[in-house]
Amino acid sequence: MNRPIRRVAAVLAVLLIALIANVTVIQVFRASDYRDRPGNQRQLLEQYDRERGPILVAADPAARSVDTGDTLRYQRVYSNGPLYAPITGFYSLVYGATGLERTENKILNGSSDLLFVDRTKQLFAGRQIQGGAVSTTIDPLAQVAAFTGLGAKTGSVVAIEPSTGRILASAQSPSFDPNLLSTHKPADIREYYAKLTADPDKPLLNRPIVALNPPGSTFKLVVTAAALASGEYTSDSLLPGPKTYQLPNSTKRINNWNRKACSASGVITLRDALAISCNTAFAWLGNQLGADALRTQAQLMGFDTRFEIPLRAARSTFPEDPDAPQTSLSAIGQFDVRATALQMAMVASAVANRGVLMNPYMVQEVRGPDLAVLQTTTPTIFKQAMTAANAASETEMMVNVVNNGTGSNARIPGVEVAGKTGTAQTGNDRPSVAWFVAFAPAKNPKVAVAVCIEEAGTAEISGNGLAAPIARKVIQAVLRQS
Repeated sequence: MNRPIRRVAAVLAVLLIALIANVTVIQVFRASDYRDRPGNQRQLLEQYDRERGPILVAADPAARSVDTGDTLRYQRVYSNGPLYAPITGFYSLVYGATGLERTENKILNGSSDLLFVDRTKQLFAGRQIQGGAVSTTIDPLAQVAAFTGLGAKTGSVVAIEPSTGRILASAQSPSFDPNLLSTHKPADIREYYAKLTADPDKPLLNRPIVALNPPGSTFKLVVTAAALASGEYTSDSLLPGPKTYQLPNSTKRINNWNRKACSASGVITLRDALAISCNTAFAWLGNQLGADALRTQAQLMGFDTRFEIPLRAARSTFPEDPDAPQTSLSAIGQFDVRATALQMAMVASAVANRGVLMNPYMVQEVRGPDLAVLQTTTPTIFKQAMTAANAASETEMMVNVVNNGTGSNARIPGVEVAGKTGTAQTGNDRPSVAWFVAFAPAKNPKVAVAVCIEEAGTAEISGNGLAAPIARKVIQAVLRQS
């Protein structure tokens, strides 16, 4: 009689232990998984019952929450939605969050450890928990200049403060309206999202930090820095600049953009080669320096590193093991060299900041619900990309590009602008990409900017025609010039 009872008790004990273990796993180890499941209605109601903090541009909210009085109490509203979409992203009932809405979610929803004191005060006062605020580094005038400058052109613009790494502008075209993804009407959200994803120009792509394109002749700034670093070249060094350059160990040739020799004598200084964007001189120079030297310099300027600003940027790349012909093509920003607008703005920043490249960032401050500052971003150095002397020499050469070379459309009366044009082919069936990178003022830089126009047509000098005027407008906005 006792044996069956003991068996039943043992079975019940095992079942009880299993039950306790299961509850422990669910409540301790998998609680967040269950809580964050898309179908968790309780979690959804909790999220939308809490006033999410604002994302600030200067003193104005680019994103804020408004009380709807509905079951889902708060709705996200975006001021000038398409203007700031690459920065704010969206906060959607159906598709979750992107941009700063995603990376700064714990601050915005009030769950961050930085907001512990505020949360405690709100609980004791019987008030609903309120999110903190995120202050961005964006200069609203620079952002407007970048966005309006792009207009209907497909492309992106990034502007950086060279001395700190603060991102002053990050604009794209086409963009999208995050308001239409943040309504409380799932059917409308899905319809708009389907329209965006079907658009071949990819408006949901965060172009300034994700779109990778061949940088074309703007990469000659990297090659120039590598040449100066070698100690074998100065701005006055003579390079061959023929009409065409035959690639080593190949029957293929590289032409200059104007199909002419770079000088009547057939040789040209490094300064003038950069000014007129002489392909044959830089293709030759790239092979003289070698792929390893080009890669090292590119990496010092940010290539092959994935930056988080805190949005995650795509990794700009220099080819791993190019042969001699591929090295020549890489030296003029072709072959497999790929860069984002953020990356090329960083190249300009490195030269502008006496050779010191700062880590780029987009969040200036984290604030409490009362807007009291809780945390401020401290600028940090990424790399000493070049010596101060070499940076000064390259600056002088870039000023010459604008004053006497291919960058004439970036000129600003009374302001010395350093810049470089670029045009690159992306494929036989695709239009060329036009670039312009610049910084100003040359002797005390306040802004470095990169403009990339992705569908530039076939104009060989479209970097000056299409991209330079946009860069000029952004510079003028930062310098507060009309």
